[in-house]
Amino acid sequence: RFGNQTLNYRLFYDGKHFVGEKRFESIHDLVTDGLITLYIETKASEYISKMTTNPIYEHIGYATLLREKVSRRLSRTKNESRKASVTSEENTPVEKITSLVRRAALTQNDNHFNYEKAHNFKVHTFRGPHWCEYCANFMWGLIAQGVRCSDCGLNVHKQCSKYVPNDCQPDLKRIKRVYCCDLTTLVKAHNTQRPMVVDSCIREIEARGLKSEGLYRVSGFTEHIEDVKMAFDRDGDKADISASIYPDINIIAGALKLYFRDLPIPVITYDTYSKFIEAAKISNPDERLEAIHEVLMLLPAAHYETLRYLMIHLKKVTLHEKENFMNAENLGIVFGPTLMRPPEDSTLATLNDMRYQKLIVQILIENEDVLF
Repeated sequence: RFGNQTLNYRLFYDGKHFVGEKRFESIHDLVTDGLITLYIETKASEYISKMTTNPIYEHIGYATLLREKVSRRLSRTKNESRKASVTSEENTPVEKITSLVRRAALTQNDNHFNYEKAHNFKVHTFRGPHWCEYCANFMWGLIAQGVRCSDCGLNVHKQCSKYVPNDCQPDLKRIKRVYCCDLTTLVKAHNTQRPMVVDSCIREIEARGLKSEGLYRVSGFTEHIEDVKMAFDRDGDKADISASIYPDINIIAGALKLYFRDLPIPVITYDTYSKFIEAAKISNPDERLEAIHEVLMLLPAAHYETLRYLMIHLKKVTLHEKENFMNAENLGIVFGPTLMRPPEDSTLATLNDMRYQKLIVQILIENEDVLF
């Protein structure tokens, strides 16, 4: 009973009490949090509804910078809009030292590639008083007072998270590994155009493995490939994958394929998968090429740039077909399922689409100079 109203809540029990996303160790904590929330929402409902209308984002130039980026991107041609560009802004004095200001300073002062990235918000319990970095207002409640971006550390109210732009600047200290990490998150954290795994492996393969028979088709030893994976996770771009450590080039090729397979979102994203498959089914070669080009424009910029760089490399592999016996069709068979996976985990869908996956990669290799 609160504010002359009787309010009913359904409680669940699984070792803890919880309402919605909040879980409590005891009924006492649940009631305490409920009273705090009810009091704030009753006494300050009008204020709460207006909290997001004048965010501190505006005052430190964060949103302004984002709008400038969008304007620049829209003013480019369709092709140019997918090429990564580097911006350097003048220094702007900032007074408050928060994770939001740190990212604003990164955007202004460092050479960061203009890859858009949404924040990875997760419900978070803050110990002690905490303020929202979007609206600068207090976060109330006993637990789960707001959300925190696990990639950059931005702390905001849950309702404010809906208004934060896709301007996440991941903090390298928060990125625990290289493999199995979101592609855009990794490149923004390391401030590179492409994942350093891709650059390092391709550089090594082109230096000593283009003529290797069955390149990418012949498997290296699994345990050695795992060693390479651990080296990248541990040492990042300083990982030593030279011939003195791994003389078999198939180990490096296997590590590159494993990186693509381990991506939580494939290089050819789940959102574009069905569009690529539909494009592959077009019988007219010119129309099919045009359709594939249009879908490529829908890829996130970091995914597009990684795919472009890989296709240039695979084209070089095909130029040594007489020695390595790997033409575009063979590489399509190898890389089709590696670069694109159906959104639903269906074995039947994967089998049905396999020939189209192969065809897409084959076309991308053969026409990389036209499509990218």
